[in-house]
Amino acid sequence: MSDRPRALIVSFSPIHRDARVLRQLSVVARHARVTTIGYGPAPAGSEEHLRIPDDAASLPQTVRGVLTLIARRWRAAELASPAARLSLELVAGRRWDMVVANDARALPVAFRLADGAPVWADLHEWAPEERSHVPVWKILVAPLMDHLCRTYLPRCAATTTVGLAISELYEERYGVRPAVMRNTAPWTDLAPTPVDGDTIRLVHSGGAVPGRRLETIIDVADRLGEGYSLDLFLVPAKDGEAYLEGLRERASSNPRVTFHPPVPATELPATLNRFDLGVYWIPPYSRNARLALPNKLFDFVQGRLAIAVGPSQEMESVVREHDLGVVSEDFDVASCVRSVAAMTRDDIARFKSNAHAASRPLSFESDAEVADGVVRTLLSAG
Repeated sequence: MSDRPRALIVSFSPIHRDARVLRQLSVVARHARVTTIGYGPAPAGSEEHLRIPDDAASLPQTVRGVLTLIARRWRAAELASPAARLSLELVAGRRWDMVVANDARALPVAFRLADGAPVWADLHEWAPEERSHVPVWKILVAPLMDHLCRTYLPRCAATTTVGLAISELYEERYGVRPAVMRNTAPWTDLAPTPVDGDTIRLVHSGGAVPGRRLETIIDVADRLGEGYSLDLFLVPAKDGEAYLEGLRERASSNPRVTFHPPVPATELPATLNRFDLGVYWIPPYSRNARLALPNKLFDFVQGRLAIAVGPSQEMESVVREHDLGVVSEDFDVASCVRSVAAMTRDDIARFKSNAHAASRPLSFESDAEVADGVVRTLLSAG
């Protein structure tokens, strides 16, 4: 085992519950001994995990770091975050055959630690507008993200991202066209459950993040009234659960809305399988929101659910291509209610059956081939 290549995965996220990074890790581990750097406990598949303290920010949020951003000293800001400095200390003096940088903010650390080894950048979204709806981020951090992409992406041995539209954006601005590796879930051996009983069971899973306007889902369930229920499996945001508590309060008068603890990614398809309709209406408050193609869409497919989404470009394309459900005319509550109420039980059963038929092409088994090709190429080059 000691003669196997060594790979380093850098992700400023809690990797043990970061579904995309875990799937990426599972592919890299087929070819190499993997060391991970990130927050939280050791993730499955990593031989060695170097843990960054949860309070070590991944952006230059110290007084000195913020002053660096204000002064537009991008080179100085690249490694100015507490997480970046700790990463360099944790891995000092070690050699790697390949390094994976998850998102643009990890690129400077990845290249410093690679020391000439090939670097794969996996871009989970359109980095220059990651949090462009937050004014301070847009003013101070967005230019840094642009600098990182402009500086490092052309130097990467491989780049990947979540969808075709975002890949085209990277090519247009930075001259680098990432391969598409979607946020698909592993194929799960399930069958659609019947649409029976008196209630059509709506479900949503994911992060309780304010910009996603999960209030819409709760309001839709209210407006649909008797005959519909809503179950929510939500991961709290880093706000002391303030947003999640607000959602609970909003739904407190509706006994048909139930909040559940979050479910591990490996258990999610079987959990979702008990329901009828996976719902997600995310307004286009940013370019990333408009082009979102999230984990949850593919989790719904593996759970063999019918799907209801808004007119989000990438999600609409998948839903229509495979006839998986309905797309509302707009993102307002009335439009979302109309799209759901228009479905008969037979329609929902047909959409669930179509999700079953699409479960293999829309699984990670197909996207893993992209990751597998990247790893083989990089280790061969290294």
